[in-house]
Amino acid sequence: MPRSRNPFVAFRRRQVMPRWVRRTDAAAGHRINSRVTHPLVDRFYSRLSRSANRGALWFTIAAALLVFGRPRAAIRGSASLLGASMLANLVGKQLFGGDRPLLKNIPIGRQLKKSPTSGSFPSGHSASAAAFAAGVAFESPRIGAVVAPVAAGVAYSRLHTGAHWLSDVVGGAAIGAGVAWLGTALVKPRPAPAQPVRLGGEPIALPALADGSGALIVVNPSSGTSTIAPDPLPVIERRLPAARLHQLREGEDLAEVVRAAVASARPRVLGVCGGDGTVSAVAQLAREFDLPLLVIPGGTFNHFAGTAGITSVAAAIDAAQSGEGVRADVAELTIDGQPMLTVLNAASVGIYPDFVKRRGEREEKLGKWVAGLIAAVRVLRRTKPVDVTVDGRALRVLSLFVGVNRNREGSVTPLRRVRLDDGTLDVRLLHAGPWLRSVGSLVFGSRGGAFLRRLRLLWGSSSIEAFDTAELSVTVRSRPGDAPGLAHDGEVWLDDSANGYAFRIRSIPGGLRLYCPSQGCPSGS
Repeated sequence: MPRSRNPFVAFRRRQVMPRWVRRTDAAAGHRINSRVTHPLVDRFYSRLSRSANRGALWFTIAAALLVFGRPRAAIRGSASLLGASMLANLVGKQLFGGDRPLLKNIPIGRQLKKSPTSGSFPSGHSASAAAFAAGVAFESPRIGAVVAPVAAGVAYSRLHTGAHWLSDVVGGAAIGAGVAWLGTALVKPRPAPAQPVRLGGEPIALPALADGSGALIVVNPSSGTSTIAPDPLPVIERRLPAARLHQLREGEDLAEVVRAAVASARPRVLGVCGGDGTVSAVAQLAREFDLPLLVIPGGTFNHFAGTAGITSVAAAIDAAQSGEGVRADVAELTIDGQPMLTVLNAASVGIYPDFVKRRGEREEKLGKWVAGLIAAVRVLRRTKPVDVTVDGRALRVLSLFVGVNRNREGSVTPLRRVRLDDGTLDVRLLHAGPWLRSVGSLVFGSRGGAFLRRLRLLWGSSSIEAFDTAELSVTVRSRPGDAPGLAHDGEVWLDDSANGYAFRIRSIPGGLRLYCPSQGCPSGS
């Protein structure tokens, strides 16, 4: 039904908006509406605009950032969004409001299926978009640069679909950016750590590798690109010239390569340069042959290396040359009685395995970061509950994470452990429920979600359940056409049966001898 002009509301707009602003709005609207665009373009902006209703798009991206291990960016962006949304919708629209553009002036193919009826100034969508993008950028400029074009697209979509005037969009964006900026005065963004820091791990002496003699180092070039050392090989070759380096070729089996090398000339140390999945596989072999492990970060995320304070190739080699090391906890994972796997960070069912699978489908063409963001958004918008039995309890969950050692409190995505030696498994369950409540719990965690529920910004009880244990048994039930996989340290095991599968995971305290730097370790660690 066409939106009509309410005389009082129209008068209100003339009363509060200067004449030059109204003229600019009319000129901008005429310029946009007179342009002929392809129906696919119109459909894109209409869908983009609807996707941001009630902050759904931004909460989904925030949850994706949590999957990427960026909790502060996710929380600051979401908190900025909530503040800007309240200021724009509960204050701005009540004080200013005004009429929206007449639908008769908007091409039919561009119009939203449901026309908004609230006051026009300011644009709540634009305020939320700018607040979220700015909040994320304050914590991580790099991620903010990726989110900013999406936010700009949402803001423009309000003009393209005829939902707002130009001044509404500009005013909303200014409110959003201002709220995010004020938020930095209340809670300052956390600067990047100046030096490597680890927590826990029993210090032990390991063989000092002055020139790398006695070390076998496997390099996986397909693991991704380290954000700290994009090309680690020249550094390794220069500082550890006597080490045996083996660069994996496409199609080579890592375990076969290592076993053959150990059989020909047993090394004193087993090293690996790659991402978390490669490191986990080599850690399994290091435990099998009772060798200390040298981890050189060479992947995209390097969660385990970061926990151990190994934040660069240089830090890893420094520890190896000085013989500094610790005993770190690991976990052992057995799936349907198959050979045991070593887990360094986490194992999970539900959201994360689906995310890794979808990311892999686009990774070669788009790169891991862009492919991962697209995959995470799609998974979180379309995720289905998984039926599991956890130590005898039948549950329906969106995700089950089992972290090695304790992780950050309140989150449901323990991808990176906090300590190396507390001897426990950190279990987090995200129970299935209404989409907004579940994603809100995923973004803000149990504590933040409880606070927002008290403010009536989220409804319902917490979806997160967390507990510690030394061992866990889980059965995953498949449904027709759906075979949920199991992720462990960034790798995915896919279920090819019709009846589901069972797995068992248990903590192994001190199960891995690991080179890591002592610099920056807090006292008592």
